[in-house]
Amino acid sequence: MKRILAAGIFLISFSATASAQSPPDQMPRIVLQENGSWSDRIRNPYRARFVAPVDFENSPRVDSLIRAGQLYLSLQDAIALAIENNLDVELQRFSARVAEAELLRAQGGGILRGLPLAIRQLPQGVGGPGAPLLTTIGGAAPGTSALGNSADLAFIATQSSDLSIQGVTPFATGPPIPAYDPSIAGLLNWSHQSTPQTSSFVTGTNALIANNATGNLGIQKAFATGTALNVGFNNNRQMSNISRSQYNPYITGNLGLTVTQPLLQGFNIAVNRRFIRIAKNEERISDFIFRQQLLETVSGVIRLYWDLVSLEEDVKVKSQALGLSQKLYEDNKSQVEVGTLAPLELKRAQAEVARSRQDFTNSESLALQQELLLKNVLTRSRGTDPLLRTARIVPLDRIEIPANDQPQPVQDLVQQALSTRPDLAQAKIQIENSQIGLQGSRNALLPTLDVIGSLQNNGLTGQPNMVPQAGAGGAPLTSSADPFFLGGYSNALGQIFSRNFPNYAIGLQLNIPLRNRVAQADVIRDELQVRQTEVRLRQLENQVRLEVENALVVLDRARASYLAAVETRQLQEEALAAEQERYSVGASTSFFVIQYQRDLAQARSTEVATQGNYAKARAALNRAIGATLAENNVEVEDAYHGRVNRPATPLPVLP
Repeated sequence: MKRILAAGIFLISFSATASAQSPPDQMPRIVLQENGSWSDRIRNPYRARFVAPVDFENSPRVDSLIRAGQLYLSLQDAIALAIENNLDVELQRFSARVAEAELLRAQGGGILRGLPLAIRQLPQGVGGPGAPLLTTIGGAAPGTSALGNSADLAFIATQSSDLSIQGVTPFATGPPIPAYDPSIAGLLNWSHQSTPQTSSFVTGTNALIANNATGNLGIQKAFATGTALNVGFNNNRQMSNISRSQYNPYITGNLGLTVTQPLLQGFNIAVNRRFIRIAKNEERISDFIFRQQLLETVSGVIRLYWDLVSLEEDVKVKSQALGLSQKLYEDNKSQVEVGTLAPLELKRAQAEVARSRQDFTNSESLALQQELLLKNVLTRSRGTDPLLRTARIVPLDRIEIPANDQPQPVQDLVQQALSTRPDLAQAKIQIENSQIGLQGSRNALLPTLDVIGSLQNNGLTGQPNMVPQAGAGGAPLTSSADPFFLGGYSNALGQIFSRNFPNYAIGLQLNIPLRNRVAQADVIRDELQVRQTEVRLRQLENQVRLEVENALVVLDRARASYLAAVETRQLQEEALAAEQERYSVGASTSFFVIQYQRDLAQARSTEVATQGNYAKARAALNRAIGATLAENNVEVEDAYHGRVNRPATPLPVLP
């Protein structure tokens, strides 16, 4: 029984721990009470939807990777942290909600406000040991340098890229979009009027006094065919001192239906629903924009991570070089003390120690700068977490160069890039939207010809006029009143719905612009912009081909450079060993030993740099062909919600 109880407690605690470690859903939430009371359902269209605030807390994965003041980080952990915490990715999650709002607006008959198409690239970073403060493939061999220029801060700057191919000038709005959302309009009004009259012949008085009460109600609705319906129910009650009227007070009312149908401009379902089609395409575009942002972010994280790995390896190289310099200094010092070596050799060795220490310090500072940048990219609140702020990153992965690396033929890679890259996919949809917008511009060329039909039923009711006529001895006008119109409001309603007094009308309304230059200019401008988008798409496709071909060239060069660097380092090690042996027997001087030590340190740094260059070249090729997400097992759906299901890399066992 105790074992069962203990197992239950363990499962409960494990479940609680797992729940606590589960990152929250990062997809922006828009909340509206849809299934409340009947009053809530009535008020919902007039209430703002609640947009949940952004959660700026880091995902639990960050804390799980920190131990003893060190942030142990594999490449897959770095990618997972970027998906869960990177603010550029978080920013693009809002694009899907913006596209949903655009569609909602279009479905109501509104004009679109536009979808942001800009993405952000991660900062360039310090770069590898062969290119401090600049991320490049290749670069000069490392050397001692003092970094103090304010321009060095450029490595932390982010860049934005606009993926729009439509230009900055919007397309013409075209014919008005029907108001798909029905609307109700009402009027209640009471007025008192006192009007002097120039003659009493019509009203029977020289001072007309009237009290009017008006109550009108109407509903309007439009359809994709362009048809517009307007139903109105109007009522008016008037009481005055008119003696000539047979009814006082009296009520008039009417119920009318007006139908307007465009026959030329605005008569096309595709034209009237063009913004809805564009908004639906914008939802697809927002998905591709998010994928492109995710691809850029993951590619940038891979580049920054391998640069950090290279810089950490270069710190070890500089430490080895410093150790060799210090050993030479100690050996020379011993020989100077016993009088077998000139003091000048000791000074030369001491200067080499100082130079090596400066190289080591520079290398360490570059690695620290890269760490700060990488932590800023992978977290949301680095500055407010003291544990994270002081933690040093320990990369767990090392760069491995495969013995045989034969990529696919270039034509296959280009075809893969053209079919899978999100920026190309969204550009093609933008062209489709341009052509949809052009349909509206062309339709606006047509004259306006509307058929208008109306049907109206009228009613009248009132009481006999009891106001005495002027000059008639006060006799009321009751004998001439028609009993059919005598009564209350129900009498007027009965006349309206019995259609006792119907009105009918049908007609055509025509408007023909004689020059039509505005519409013609809009069509010309929009036609030209469509052609420009086609040119920009071809430019983008050519750029993709160039990126793929260039990435292959760079990959081949990086591999050849690495193989040459390995051979150079091996030869420099042999040369230094031979020179040290000659120095130990007095056949050489410390000057030559120092020179060989420098050459070996440079060869080792170059090997480390070429390793990093190869890793970045491979990542650049994956980015060029749009395979970065697949190669790193990134699920777009997980990225949308900011939840990476795979567990963190197990931490190494500390001694």
